Amino acid sequence: MHIKKVGGSLLLLALAWLTPVSSNAQDLDPVLRNLIEKGIDKSHELNNKEFEAQQAVIDQKLARAVFLPKITLNGNYTRLDSDISFDEDTQQLLTGTQKLIIKEAAGIPFNSEFPAGVPVQPIPAIQESNILKSSVDLDWTLFSGFQASNALKASKHKEASINYAALAMEDKIALKIIETYDQLALVNASAEVLETTEDYLEQQEKFVQKAIENGLATPIERKKVELALQQLIARQLEFEQNRTILIELLHMLTGEQKNVLSAINPQLGSMGISETEQAEKRDEIKALEEAETASLYKAKMQRNNFIPKIALKGHYELLEDDLSLLDPKWYVGVGIRWNVFDGNKSRLEAKKSQLEAEKYREQREDAEEKIALSMIKAQQNLEASQQNTRIVQKEIELAMETYELTDKQYRNDLAPINDVLDALRDLEKAEFKLQDSYFQERRAKTELLHAQGKLNY
Repeated sequence: MHIKKVGGSLLLLALAWLTPVSSNAQDLDPVLRNLIEKGIDKSHELNNKEFEAQQAVIDQKLARAVFLPKITLNGNYTRLDSDISFDEDTQQLLTGTQKLIIKEAAGIPFNSEFPAGVPVQPIPAIQESNILKSSVDLDWTLFSGFQASNALKASKHKEASINYAALAMEDKIALKIIETYDQLALVNASAEVLETTEDYLEQQEKFVQKAIENGLATPIERKKVELALQQLIARQLEFEQNRTILIELLHMLTGEQKNVLSAINPQLGSMGISETEQAEKRDEIKALEEAETASLYKAKMQRNNFIPKIALKGHYELLEDDLSLLDPKWYVGVGIRWNVFDGNKSRLEAKKSQLEAEKYREQREDAEEKIALSMIKAQQNLEASQQNTRIVQKEIELAMETYELTDKQYRNDLAPINDVLDALRDLEKAEFKLQDSYFQERRAKTELLHAQGKLNY
């Protein structure tokens, strides 16, 4: 803002500085919204949360997969040191039985000698030494003792907890970007204040120069104005350095190109808050609630380890040549597995998960208390910053009037140039304080919206 005339233009300046840019509570600058989106996309922590959520989804699929049949193809070759055969007495018994059957079939009396030359089949081995097998196995869980269903519920709540934690993390990222963006807006507003001061000093310099030419002022007065201009340049350099640092910080937070960030011109704006709106539950609380529920289901799953499990088992031999005399070709069965005592492992694991749930409950209650306190603190900070804004507005009015009066007195040779410069510095400080008050007011409103769970971006 450049003021070309001293006097009537001061009233316009006052109105400009006393009126901040206003906007609705959630109507953030589109440029700021875009930076927040970029910051969220860039966050490595959020990306890790996404991976954790995907892992929880896979856990759900694993829980459902318990009831899917498992089919296994098996193949193996075994070489024994010798064939597995019946003992000698059993072989003789089997050979004798075979002879009796042959004599009976030939009509030979029972007590007669076995005819010579009639072949007798050798007794086969129970298992030959070379064994080649190939088979298919089927394992199908029919009832898991409610472990699978509780595992599914636990993983669902874990996924919800991770997603809510990610949303809470997004809020923190947004808050940091909004704060940096507002700081950049404050630097811009302060730079405009310095531009106005520079206009005033240039006009004073011209006036003093004419006064010197007319013998109404001394070169010392001009040197004082020149010194004030040099001091102003130093302050402008400081603000430019602050702007560079803030642009670097925004670049780090968002990944946006520096030349793009250098081109933006954020302005301090007021964020309105409706007093009738009720505070919403924060994502941090939702994340802890879901984590607590997930731990309770996990504990229930571990306690269910003592409920009997029912499964179907099937087996089919693809190769029959090397099966022993006792091996079946196929079989199907249904079995029950009942874990009666596992050395207290399941009980202790369930107790551990129960304690984990209680830990999340304590964290949730602690967070609720801190959030309630933060809402009160943010509300008080907002009221204090609004009151401070009203005070500074009065200060700036007084500083402007003082500067006008001192300037007139100097021009009429009723006050020294030092008084004019002091009044100008007081006006500049008041304008700085006003912009800082706008910044603090916006920060308080942002914190209040966040505390109430109503920060949208």
